[in-house]
Amino acid sequence: MPDTRQLLPATTGVTPMRAGGGIDAHWHEHHQIIYAGSGLLAVTTDAGSWIAPATRAIWLPAGTVHEHRAYGETSMHAVALPIQDNPLGLSTPSALVVSSLLRELILAYTDGRYDEPVAGPSVPLSPAEAAERDRLRAVLLDQLRHSSQRPTHLPSPRDPRLAAVCAMLHEDPANNSTLTELGKGIASERTLSRLCRTDLGMTFPQWRTQLRLHLALRLLAEQHPVTAVAHQCGWSSASAFIDVFRRAFGHTPGTHT
Repeated sequence: MPDTRQLLPATTGVTPMRAGGGIDAHWHEHHQIIYAGSGLLAVTTDAGSWIAPATRAIWLPAGTVHEHRAYGETSMHAVALPIQDNPLGLSTPSALVVSSLLRELILAYTDGRYDEPVAGPSVPLSPAEAAERDRLRAVLLDQLRHSSQRPTHLPSPRDPRLAAVCAMLHEDPANNSTLTELGKGIASERTLSRLCRTDLGMTFPQWRTQLRLHLALRLLAEQHPVTAVAHQCGWSSASAFIDVFRRAFGHTPGTHT
């Protein structure tokens, strides 16, 4: 059971966040959709971090202890949904693809007209306003049902041996050492590869790419040049970085907002 001292009401609305700002660990009794209308938002749980560029929203199931961190000047749009409104039936956090239509629906639903806890608005809406809200939410939920999941998750290792290796790359993401080289004196390559699959749910190269993409998104949000980001994150060239970024997020880093 999450720590009740960290319980916050799940709200619908927009929260401006300064670069480097955030919200400490907390949880809600209701589901939330988190979307960065501008800037970049990282959502972290005990299981790892999810990152939300403009083409992704983060689904946070009720009861998930999480914290937020902003990179660049960020507007965090939150849509709170009652327990029964879970259009994809997700029980764990997930990154959802945000189409142009879904983006506009989230922005419209969180534009201030319907800011309220899930339990009900502090100032009652008029019948016309309530009907408009309900229609908009129905379309939003329908779009969510058709939203695919795409990995922006950087899982955290549980085993201390793998955690030690992953910590090296957190310190220096551009480190191109092999798993054997990184694990020298810690564990064999075979053991570490097995731990990657059991602890992280992916291979070591996949995890390292996710780590680098997370850093790249943060640097881009802070207005670093694409070429500098590519080299700082460990890609051999800007073109190699652009190709991986496009395949991961559906657009080039030069068009990142």
